[in-house]
Amino acid sequence: MKITRSELDTMAAGPSDWFDGNVYIDVVSVPSQQSKVMGGVVHFAPGARTAWHTHPAGQTIYITEGVSLVQREGGAIEEARPGDSIYIEPGENHWHGAAPTRFAVQLAYQEADETGNHTTWGRKVTPEEYAG
Repeated sequence: MKITRSELDTMAAGPSDWFDGNVYIDVVSVPSQQSKVMGGVVHFAPGARTAWHTHPAGQTIYITEGVSLVQREGGAIEEARPGDSIYIEPGENHWHGAAPTRFAVQLAYQEADETGNHTTWGRKVTPEEYAG
């Protein structure tokens, strides 16, 4: 068993090439020799969202607070609330974030592939796509 003690000020702003709007991430785990899982608690301000992206082994998103939106390419925008869990298929192009007028907090986790890649980032979601 290994306990990693929480440190103060571990929250970091989400990179602007991966996100639109104010997004902050608390990294929970990173891929290592012991585990291939990448996980984080992602805090989205109203209207904030990821860019389009895929995961080689899929992704699970668990909504802990607020109102979230998620869309797979070619599908409808879906609303998710606390307690909802969303599974994204391997290679499925998608985005997720907060509703326009609500904050959202999501626990997101995915496995890295054999090269250590856990996410492939694409283009930003346009305002028209976000509006549905």
